[in-house]
Amino acid sequence: MESDVLDTLDQLGYEGPLLDEKALSTASEEGLSSAEYVNLCIWLMSRLNPTLDTDVSLISRGDGCHLEIGALLKEMACPYHAIVAALMEGKLNKKDCLKLILYLASELQAAQIVHSKPVKSKDHELKDTPTEDIQAICKTLHISLENTSENVLSIIDEKIKSLLKEVPKDHIGEPVFKHSLSNEQWMKLEKINVLLSSEYQCRRRMLIKRLDVTVQSFGWSDRAKEKVDCMARAYQPKRHSLHLKSSVSLAHLLAAREDLCNVVKTSGGSTRDNTSCAVNKILMGRVPDRGGRPYELDRPPPEMPPWKKRQDGGGGRGGGYGGGGGGWGGGHGGGGGGGGGGGWGGGGKRGGKSSWSYGGGGGKGYQGKGGY
Repeated sequence: MESDVLDTLDQLGYEGPLLDEKALSTASEEGLSSAEYVNLCIWLMSRLNPTLDTDVSLISRGDGCHLEIGALLKEMACPYHAIVAALMEGKLNKKDCLKLILYLASELQAAQIVHSKPVKSKDHELKDTPTEDIQAICKTLHISLENTSENVLSIIDEKIKSLLKEVPKDHIGEPVFKHSLSNEQWMKLEKINVLLSSEYQCRRRMLIKRLDVTVQSFGWSDRAKEKVDCMARAYQPKRHSLHLKSSVSLAHLLAAREDLCNVVKTSGGSTRDNTSCAVNKILMGRVPDRGGRPYELDRPPPEMPPWKKRQDGGGGRGGGYGGGGGGWGGGHGGGGGGGGGGGWGGGGKRGGKSSWSYGGGGGKGYQGKGGY
């Protein structure tokens, strides 16, 4: 839980002494008797109050701070009722203190996200007013808008022409798109850009997720578990700079130049001068052949032996109900066989006599004779 608290505090921009895991663990064990722990609670609450509609004042550092924190948690409808009850009684343990900090930090994150989104009024109508864009252009070109509100576009045009004279002739190049479009065509282009941006966002989300999983796998080793905080401090700032949404708009289409049409191979010499590193120069040795090619595998052995035609003669049980083996008992110890048919219907000849109880010749049967 300490690592989750540290990650959240780091994302909120906390720079106090409790960014160290040992210091946070010690302060959580002491609870509200620790000045650093109370200061952390004050730091979180001072940023929560402007974003929440609460009437609770900032907590103090005195003995009654637990009552003020408890009142604020009730005002925020804290779901951890056991922590609120323990806080009002002044009986917080280490786990409760960590949960309290994590709850306040997560609530601050959610409040900042909600507060950063502009509230759209239902009566507000979107209008195509390029005022903000013109102000941004004038700010970039260092043009004052105080006395030039009427002919600002001509002033911007003159300023750009004067700046272009100071750069080399082919520094900017010719634009790729030189045609004029109708409003309907611009709307179709906007729809195409939305579809491409959504596909790009899907791919980028997959790559960022793959990056997160890869970095997470680095911490599985015993050696890396001791440096989880260092890894988080190094990775989190760079991770938060990666956004899912694309920033490409139709303005980029108008600003595109012909040099974008020149596709350079990533394996080219000039490109590799900027992308090569020491890792690329390490060559792997010869690895053993692990096989796995289907056409080189042997067929598995058959599960059952092949069927063969029954052979005449031989010992064993005899010939079954009729014929061949001397009836039912045509061989008590192997033998049997002989005079055809024997069995249930007679027909086995022994000295010309036909009877049910005689086998068809053959060795000694059940009663020492050739039949049953």
